[in-house]
Amino acid sequence: MSDEPIKLAEGTTAAPRERARVLGHSCEHDGCGRHADFGFARPRQKQHWFCYEHKADGERYL
Repeated sequence: MSDEPIKLAEGTTAAPRERARVLGHSCEHDGCGRHADFGFARPRQKQHWFCYEHKADGERYL
């Protein structure tokens, strides 16, 4: 591991801060709406998002 700072390759620029943010997803469980960390989907289907407490609800989409 190096102590040198990471440098971008010559000729490239960093992504603007507003584009570098992680998308915010909300839990799809009725009445919850908390931040959802767990996404569930089969290939080429819409992804469904659930929080930790309701992630078992998402398993029906697998």
